[in-house]
Amino acid sequence: MKIEEEIKSTVTIDLAKKVLLNISFTRNVLSDKFQEIIKPYDLSGEQYNVLRILRGQKGKPANMSVIQDRMIAKNSNTTRLIDKLLLKEMVTRKECPANRRKIEILITQKGLDILSELDPLVILHEKHFAEKLTKTELEQLNKLLEKYRS
Repeated sequence: MKIEEEIKSTVTIDLAKKVLLNISFTRNVLSDKFQEIIKPYDLSGEQYNVLRILRGQKGKPANMSVIQDRMIAKNSNTTRLIDKLLLKEMVTRKECPANRRKIEILITQKGLDILSELDPLVILHEKHFAEKLTKTELEQLNKLLEKYRS
């Protein structure tokens, strides 16, 4: 469906604005569907992202700076996210033995188990949207979005 129909616009929309509206609208559709997946696990998208980053460390601790650098939403409050995951017992936090000012974060088995449960659901979510395009179209869309963002 065209973006004008989605937002029920009755005026002509400038092409540059139409692209931004399309990207924003699509992001919200993707986000809403993703939230439906993670909501039963009492996770936010940002908390899920932190867990994925920590799992990617393969058992090595990450500090706050590493986590923040790898976040998709760069404006996330990493300390607050870690605090919430600590309360849910999905991560641990301790001082670095070599540098007491540095905090090391590790994913717990509970965090790993939740990600394992979510993995097939997230893959289905990704495939649901991706199957609407050919592989060539997906590659082209990816290149165009990267170019647009740079």
